[in-house]
Amino acid sequence: MNFSEKLEQTVSRNNSLVCVGLDSDPTKLPPHLQGDVLAFNRQIIDATADLVCAYKPNFAFFGALGEAGWSILKGTLECVPDDIPVIVDAKVGDIGNTAEQYARMFLDELGADALTVNPYMGKDAVSPFLKRPDRGIFLLCLTSNKGADDFEKQLLDDGPLYERVARSAMEWNTDGNIGLVVGATRPEEMGRIRAIAPKAPFLVPGIGAQGGDLEAAVRDGQDADGRGLVINSSRGILYASCGEDFAEAARREAGQLRDAINQHRTVAPPA
Repeated sequence: MNFSEKLEQTVSRNNSLVCVGLDSDPTKLPPHLQGDVLAFNRQIIDATADLVCAYKPNFAFFGALGEAGWSILKGTLECVPDDIPVIVDAKVGDIGNTAEQYARMFLDELGADALTVNPYMGKDAVSPFLKRPDRGIFLLCLTSNKGADDFEKQLLDDGPLYERVARSAMEWNTDGNIGLVVGATRPEEMGRIRAIAPKAPFLVPGIGAQGGDLEAAVRDGQDADGRGLVINSSRGILYASCGEDFAEAARREAGQLRDAINQHRTVAPPA
């Protein structure tokens, strides 16, 4: 089963467009866990697996743990049920031979279903990831941070740079495994990107702590079937409680987010 199929099946089975971002900071974990990131992630996953469409571990939070971080990341992926896709958020992007090593690292050795990729060095930096058509890649298009205005929204002869990225992504998308990262803090542009990429999945950060507009993101970002969105929430779910009930609190927040998203989907989800 390829990434796109796994994502679609999970969306249908769990009636969910929620992605839980595993930005697990050992300094923010409940005291009783004493910074045990793997135990924390395992309990978060166990508590939310029937409410999500994907999980998104952020590589920086694992890499910062040094030698142990890679083992914790591998252990975290092993905690995720096989039928739920995992998107590793590493935002890699480099010349072709280096990109090939990133692809081997995250897609082959780690076994991630999908990976975030920075496309700003061009097609040769993206091509190594496309050689694995069973895996997905999400290209940075219009991100949720304020600094996106510095480059991504700059006007070219044919429109803003983020639109050029979206058009190029669709030209490269011969195997149907390219998605786009489009921040929920950019709802006014999301509809324009959806018009360029009508069927591509959007990985949507910016909900919760970053103040993204959920209703607008769903309205303008969903595809014709009321899908096409992987809406990420990290801190709002992970740290819903700092006590021993953290997993129950995470489940509650994930369920509330799923229900809020479904209220705004144009095509009614199945009962």
